[in-house]
Order: sequence, then C-alpha cells, then structure tokens
Amino acid sequence: MATPNPLTPPTSAVYLGGLARRLVAEKIVADEIIRDLQTKSNKQGKSLVDLLVEGNHIPAVRLAEAASLEFGSPMLDLSVMDIDAQLFRDVGDKLMRKHAAVPLFKRGKKLYVGIADPANVAALDEFKFATGMATEAIVVEQDKLAKLVETAASAADSATLSMGDADLENLDITTGEDDAPGQEVTKSDADDAPIVRYINKVLVDAIQQGASDIHFEPYEKFYRIRYRRDGELRTIAQPPVSQGTRLAARMKVMSRMDLAERRVPQDGRIKLNLSKNKAIDFRVNTCPTLWGEKVVARILDASSAMLGIDVLGYEPEQKAAYMKALEQPQGMILVTGPTGSGKTVSLYTGLNILNTEDINISTAEDPAEINLPGINQVNVNTKTGLTFAAALKSFLRQDPDVIMVGEIRDLETAEIAIKAAQTGHLVLSTLHTNDAPQTITRLMNMGVPGYNIASTLSLVIAQRLARKLCKNCKKPTDIPRVELLKNGFTEAMLATPGFMLYAAVGCDQCDKGYKGRTGIYQVMPLTERIGRIIMEGGSAQDIADQAKTEGIKDLRESALKKVMDGHIDLLEANRTTVSE
Repeated sequence: MATPNPLTPPTSAVYLGGLARRLVAEKIVADEIIRDLQTKSNKQGKSLVDLLVEGNHIPAVRLAEAASLEFGSPMLDLSVMDIDAQLFRDVGDKLMRKHAAVPLFKRGKKLYVGIADPANVAALDEFKFATGMATEAIVVEQDKLAKLVETAASAADSATLSMGDADLENLDITTGEDDAPGQEVTKSDADDAPIVRYINKVLVDAIQQGASDIHFEPYEKFYRIRYRRDGELRTIAQPPVSQGTRLAARMKVMSRMDLAERRVPQDGRIKLNLSKNKAIDFRVNTCPTLWGEKVVARILDASSAMLGIDVLGYEPEQKAAYMKALEQPQGMILVTGPTGSGKTVSLYTGLNILNTEDINISTAEDPAEINLPGINQVNVNTKTGLTFAAALKSFLRQDPDVIMVGEIRDLETAEIAIKAAQTGHLVLSTLHTNDAPQTITRLMNMGVPGYNIASTLSLVIAQRLARKLCKNCKKPTDIPRVELLKNGFTEAMLATPGFMLYAAVGCDQCDKGYKGRTGIYQVMPLTERIGRIIMEGGSAQDIADQAKTEGIKDLRESALKKVMDGHIDLLEANRTTVSE
C-alpha cells in the first residue's frame, strides 16, 4: 500500500489555502479551529476573517499582519487616517456594507480599498465597476474596519438623503405644545419624503446609540451632524451643504417654530412615539450663525428618572444622606454642577421617590425636561411674566407638599424658595457652582442672610458625570507611586489590600474602552457646626475644611474612590475633577 503524502489532505477534509494555511503553518491558530471555522464559513457564507476575530481566536492586528504577508498587500492603520467623505459617496453605502470594505484614497486613476480579507476579489471588482477606476487592496484591521464601514455608510447615505425604510417616513411624531408659537405643520412641509426619512433616522439612531444631544451644524464649505455620547461629541454624518437649510427647516417644522424667522434663536419641542408604551421627547433650540441656523436637540428620556437611585453612582453613605433629606417634611435640597452633569436626573430621581398618592408635588422649570405623571409641571415663560418667582408664589397657594424649582437665579426666587422651605414644604432646586461649599457662599452673595440659609438648607449635592470603563475589556495598569501621590492618592489608599487601577482598552461592546456614565458626588448635609460657620459669615474654604473634618468626601476624593473601585480610570477622574 502506498504511503499517503502528509501534505495532501484527505478528500473528506476541508481544504486550507491562502490565509488559513499560513495561520496554521505559523501556528498562530490551531489546525482544528481553522478547519471548523472554514466549514462554518462555507455553510454560513460568512468571511473566515470575521469568524476569527468575532471568536477572539486571534487579535485583529495579528490577523491583518498575516493577511498582508500572505497576499503581498500593504497594511495601514485606520486610526491614523483622515479619509475624504466624498469617496464614501462615490461608492455608496450598500456596496461598503455588502463587502465590509471602504475606499481609502485615490492615486491618479487607481482607487485603494481598505479590506480585511484581500482574497475577496469580488469586492474589488464591484468597487471598480462602481467608480470606473482600477482598484488595489489595502489590508486593515477587521475591528477598526467594521466601525469605519458604519461611519462611511452613514456619510454616503446622507449624501442622497434617502435613508431608511417606509416606516421612517411614517413615524408617529407629536410636534410641540398646542399653544406653541410659529407655523402649523402643513402637508407640503411633510411631503418632502427624503428629508423626512433622513431626519427621522437621525433621531431614531441617536436614541438607539444612547446619545444625549444632536447637533446640526452649518459651515461655509461643509455641514455636519454630531451626537453627544457619554459626554463626548462625535461626527456621525456630513450631508451636502446645500441640504443644510432644508434640514434645519424640517426640525423647525417638527418643533412648531416660525419658519420665516431666522434672525433670532427659537425654542421648541418634539415627541417621538416609538411604541404605545415608549415615547421620547426632544427639546430643540435654533441659533443663527454665520452660515445658517444651528439646531441642537436635547434628548429627554423620562425613563432615566425611573432607573432608581442605586444606579446613579452614589456611595452608600451619600445615598443615605440624600434619602434622609428626602424624608424630611420641610427644608431645602440643592444640587449643583455644570450643564450636562446630571442635576436634573438626580432631582427627578428624588421626586420619583416622593411621588406617591398622598403628596402634592409642583415643579417650575425652563423648560420641563422629564415628564412624570403625578407631578404638576410648569414651564417658565418670561415673555408672559411667568418667572420662577411668579410660579413659586402660585405654588404656595396650591397646597403643595414638595416644590421643585429648576434653578435659583436671583434673590427674589431664592427668598421665596427659602420662605417655602421654612413653612412646612420640601424644596428642591439647582445652582451653577463648582462644589457644595461654594453653593452656600453663592446664596450669601445673592443677598440671602446666613441665618436663613443655616435654618433651611438640609443638603447640598455637587456632581459630575464620568465615563465608566467597559467591564469586558478594561485591563490593569501600572502607574508610578509618585504620580499617584501627585494625583491625590494618600499612602493609606495605596496600602489598601488588592489596590489596583484599570485603563481603557476598547472592544466590540464599548466605545474606545468606555461604556455608560456614572456620577461623582459630594453630598454635604448641613450640620450644626457648618451652620455656625455660615451664620458667622465664613468663606467657602472654611465650610470645605469643616466638611472634610466631618468626613465628607469632596468631588476629587469621590472620583479617586471610583478609580480604586475600577469603575473609572484616572484620566476620567482628572477630566471631571480638579487635582489639588
């Protein structure tokens, strides 16, 4: 009997060629794994490259290096490339999604295509047919390519303004309030189907991606749309400049604004009914710029107030202090922090806890961002004389138990709020200050007497929002001891058993190593000693020193605690709080 040739696989075996053979020959991936994946690839019609990366059998960069060597194609890192969006439009979104490939650049009459599997000759042929140019493959990492394909497809899609299915054209949208100024929505406004579908897709995509704001921005030579996700702005599309006016007009129509008025800012509101039980509100504002109207839509999701206090990121002692203040029949709770720091969610989480049948709750806001059934919400309107102070005076004649004021901006509002807190009402409000001690001195600077503050203020919460590390891919990191001490860690912290810091990495389940956000808090109850400092006219520093003596963590200490717990990294702590 003839001895079988070891280089010739049995007829029943899966034939390995090209990249698969190289991976086995160089012992990068086990032979049995490659053969199993090759069988799945043949059955499912899915690329072997995709299966290798999705199954974590090989890092994407190692796979790209192997493919580059096997096929003799150059390899490029997509993270350092700046690609002309016009190339995406020339090719079209369907082709890029079909083959998981993108055009990278042109040289003369040749188009260079980024692809993870250079053996996909069909992709290069179709790109050649679509553009009329000769094509050449450039090997790129599969994970980075997948993200770029989505971005590129959105950019290409936005050029034609024909995104989405027929359902996008028929979304259930409620436009503004019935008494909102401006023009009615007419049939002719809604008949521009491509614009309607495109705007609807932008709104729906923003909700699905967890964005908090959408920016429509006109410039002289380009137009861009950006989402704010986890506190960071990212460009998601660049429609043609010529479509900017139509996009802004559509948003204004949906928000019941005056289409003819382009010289002054306007405010409006949109309600998007996603289902019978799910509706999302958008607070919309326009602002005239040099090259047209910029439109910003804030996404207001009432469900964020229903999450409960446990998911907001309060430490146990901070949560206990907040709950204790909410249980008081009277007094004042103030929440402070910059715009976008989560003050409204903190307040509404408290209101949701208090929202029972036997309690009358009224709020005055500019405007009401979260709709909660069972709470009497009033939108402040200075043009008609309905100011915060006027609303508060009215509330006091409405038999309230709990009052929430969107923001204390002046002495009149502060005095009425304090009077309400002194006469058997629980008052919640916000101020724009840097930390809890400065909130008290801000009230004193407004002209509120120290004895009134000391006798009514129950609790001050200062807060920030920080991006959470992805649990799936975060990795331990080693930072020199000297640097840790410089950043505010104490010797006691460094001596904590199991002390370990983590850094962001990035995977297919997160955004560059981060997923979601958590709160960083300074929760300062007004103790007897802090009250005495206030009545004696003490400074914010005096109050901060006393708070520290009483064991109250400041924002920096709270941030470092979250770093030690592995919730955030040191970069986020430094971005959101100040190192002393």
